[in-house]
Amino acid sequence: MTEPLAGVARSSVHALLRRMTREGLTVLEDFGCAGAAVELTFGDVSGELQGEIVVRDRRAYLSVMTEGAIGLGRGYIEGWWDSPHVVTALRAIIRNLTVIDAARNRLHRLSGWATDAVRARVPRRGRAGNREDISAHYDLGNAFFSLFLDETMTYSSAVFESAGATLAEASLHKYDVLLEKLRLDRSHRLLEIGTGWGGLAIRAAETVGCHVTTTTISREQLREATRRVSAGGHCDLVTLMDADWRDLSGSFDRIISIEMIEAVDWRDYDFFFATLERCLRPDGLIALQAICLPDNRYDRAKNSEEFITRFVFPNGCLSSIGAISRAASRTTSLQIIDVEDISAHYAETLRRWRACFDERLDDVRALGFDERFCRLWRFYLQYCEAGFRERHITVNQIVLAGSEWRGSI
Repeated sequence: MTEPLAGVARSSVHALLRRMTREGLTVLEDFGCAGAAVELTFGDVSGELQGEIVVRDRRAYLSVMTEGAIGLGRGYIEGWWDSPHVVTALRAIIRNLTVIDAARNRLHRLSGWATDAVRARVPRRGRAGNREDISAHYDLGNAFFSLFLDETMTYSSAVFESAGATLAEASLHKYDVLLEKLRLDRSHRLLEIGTGWGGLAIRAAETVGCHVTTTTISREQLREATRRVSAGGHCDLVTLMDADWRDLSGSFDRIISIEMIEAVDWRDYDFFFATLERCLRPDGLIALQAICLPDNRYDRAKNSEEFITRFVFPNGCLSSIGAISRAASRTTSLQIIDVEDISAHYAETLRRWRACFDERLDDVRALGFDERFCRLWRFYLQYCEAGFRERHITVNQIVLAGSEWRGSI
């Protein structure tokens, strides 16, 4: 990288930061050269949030200028920048994205018809591709995930009844909340799409006593979920399957899917909801826990790659409440009858996961993961926490009813 290019990138990033009007951000440039470190302050030094960033390599600036959020993450992974409080720094930056997002949305309204048309013609990943994408993340190994998840092995937002609740208690409470919203009883047949490590299926068997059919395309998760179901003595109530959602059949009283729709391409939403309706009795209910973008950013974001989809969840796709509603109404008679935002709970869940991850870093390395991997996961957990705290992304529990449902929740 030439010095002139580094200088241009640095000046450009500084120009953007000078547009900050909310919160404060201190940037300490410490390139390890003979010269003294330089400290720069941007934004409102009296604001609620005061972020700090230490830039150790000029490539951090070029990475941000050429790749945006992807470059910001890449710079952290490579150690080009750091922060004593990454979440605070990211929250301060997020609060100043309004102007930038407004400009991006205006541009998409002008050109989105063309980019959507191009993207719609790109071949879908299909079953084999989806299995590869899921494997790239979830098959990192059950031993790895057990280092920072609670004993229920729940890898989705918990719901805390109180600040003093343990993570395991909050994970179980989340399952109970969803099961209650489904008005589930022991006579029902429940279909779960996205087994995880079997937490929901086991909880439903234990507390409700209904039969659960649950499916996943992660071989590592299927193996561990099978072991956990057997160890709990629930083999008579829980049927585990290695099947893609496209291949599901049968008739179920209730369907549940917890943070699985993020693996469904937006172009497949119509087919996804049609499949749900095909498998649901007309008087049945569906509960989705879904990570969502605000509707005003969804159309632009669905056609662009982001830090998470580049480094963590290959080919992932965040939906929006509007996108889910439109897809369900286009191809089915399903109706959304309840939506609850639990984003604050996810921020706390991520904070606790990161605390556990940091405590077990030596164990992570002992599994064979290098320093870049550790920095990737630390940034991923903090990036998501900041996003949920600022509602840059949200997580929602959405209940849909079949055409003959006449009850309430």
